[in-house]
Amino acid sequence: MAIPAISAHTTRTALRTTAGAFCAALVLAACSSGGGGQASGSAGTTQAASGTRVTVTESEFMLKLSRTSFTPGTYTFVAHNAGKITHALSIDGPGVEDARTKDIPAGHSATVTVTLKKGTYDVYCPVDSHQQMGMDQHIKAG
Repeated sequence: MAIPAISAHTTRTALRTTAGAFCAALVLAACSSGGGGQASGSAGTTQAASGTRVTVTESEFMLKLSRTSFTPGTYTFVAHNAGKITHALSIDGPGVEDARTKDIPAGHSATVTVTLKKGTYDVYCPVDSHQQMGMDQHIKAG
């Protein structure tokens, strides 16, 4: 039995189709890679950013929050690194343990979403000894 010859046109069409599928797969992989740095409640848990927005400006070696009054509820902390070195933002308190952003390079931002209950929370930079150097604030909800 003879094997039929494949035409050059069929080969080009198959290569174009394969290349198109490969490009589409790359785009989908890039779009779904995540990395938004959102967390809720505990380290490693992610969720879509929601809740009342609180801007936190970080620099060497201070934190500045856009608000000082909190009621129990869900908050999205948007940490902007206005400094020259890497920072991050972490929150600990009642029902919230080690909720944090990814490490934030200078000039970039990341978010962490938490649900605050009535109580006192520690908001700080967990990078190296930044917390001990002044990047630490206590907030009270309720």
